Amino acid sequence: MRPGARPLRRTAEGARPVDFGAFVRARRRSGELVVQPRMGFSDPGMMRAGLAATRAANAATVGTLTLDSYTRVGELASVEDALRAGADLNGYPIVSYDSAVTGQVLAGIRDETFPVQVRHGSAVPGDIFTALRRTLINATEGGPVSYCLPYGRTPLNESVRNWVRCTEDFALLRESGMEPHLETFGGCMLGQLCPPSQLVAISVLEALFFCQHGIRSVSLSYAQQTHPEQDREAVAALRRLCDELLPTPNWHVVIYAYMGVYPTTEKGAYLLLDQATRLAVDSGSERLIVKTVAESRRIPTVAENVAALESAARTARTAPPAGAAPTEADSQTYLEARALVEGVLELAPDIGRALELAFKQGALDIPYCLHPDNHGRARSYIDGDGRLRWAGIGRLPLGGLVGRALAREVTSTGLLADLSYVQRAFDQRAMESGKDRDRDGAGIAPAGYRPLPSGGQQKRP
Repeated sequence: MRPGARPLRRTAEGARPVDFGAFVRARRRSGELVVQPRMGFSDPGMMRAGLAATRAANAATVGTLTLDSYTRVGELASVEDALRAGADLNGYPIVSYDSAVTGQVLAGIRDETFPVQVRHGSAVPGDIFTALRRTLINATEGGPVSYCLPYGRTPLNESVRNWVRCTEDFALLRESGMEPHLETFGGCMLGQLCPPSQLVAISVLEALFFCQHGIRSVSLSYAQQTHPEQDREAVAALRRLCDELLPTPNWHVVIYAYMGVYPTTEKGAYLLLDQATRLAVDSGSERLIVKTVAESRRIPTVAENVAALESAARTARTAPPAGAAPTEADSQTYLEARALVEGVLELAPDIGRALELAFKQGALDIPYCLHPDNHGRARSYIDGDGRLRWAGIGRLPLGGLVGRALAREVTSTGLLADLSYVQRAFDQRAMESGKDRDRDGAGIAPAGYRPLPSGGQQKRP
């Protein structure tokens, strides 16, 4: 046992959770796309009800405990103040609740047919991982880069140290007969305007980081971007790099519905979710994180989450079979992603150290990311066809792949237009296909969708 690691004990529910990754892969082999919400409530009763509704949905689902933003940044005193005042948080404060409380939330719901994952967003996740091990929750997500640069000012080297320690401690769950699972968040950097090759590269690098520190069950994320064909090319590149580089066969790909500015119309939101679902199906991905009609304005209700899950499941079940895989050996996205991965791995044998050096030298550089450890020289834009392109590569090792002719000036007006590109495109499609009604009312949506009254929503801290 790692020095300082706490011994494991049974939770109140007493059950040993299944291998999250193996479960998802088995469901996909049976023909089902696994769909998952990003759901979190501070009240244990409501959290349990949300999990129960997710489990009962007409879809192949896994459950989610999304943590609140105070817990994410370690402001546990603020959590305690909110709980004493009876105020709602924007997620489940797993660190502040006794493990018996979380055990009761999961009891009778989580089992071999319904695994549960914790989602958080912390560059300083020590307390969170301690709570996971204490409650025997064996699936979570994040990464030393993807949970650091977009979320705050924690130094990258500190985030790497934190994630080394937490990953190695999490791997100790195997001593209790469980397989710990980690999902990379690298494929979702900033949610938008990061060219797909870099999303693919960071997701692969974070998966390699997890494996280097003892994890054998991993999933790799990719967030839907601005052009469906470019996205399919990106996921094909991601899957190929996984086959080539990962030291474990227990991996799968998870697609995120678009993580940027979301359509404001109900039909526009469903059109975008439908496209994300088809990306997952066409690319052979195993899992999809859905978004809802409420994303542009508030935290979704349980019913809205279930509606999104069931809509995605219907689309997946009725989608035509995926066509043949692309015949070209090396797509542009694959070549760029491979160059970025190799450029990082050659910096140091320790992947955490290599990631630190890559950002220090500019071998990784996230467009428009304001974190102090990001070079900030790389730029991107959306071209006339809707594809994400490099406007400038800074010091990224892509000189032989991205020509100078592609470089262009990015203005503030152009950046703002690019940020809202997807929202405008899908709301326009919704308008063209039928007049959408009141944003919070019974607008156009898939069969079975029933909006809730506007009251009773959570409030963000």
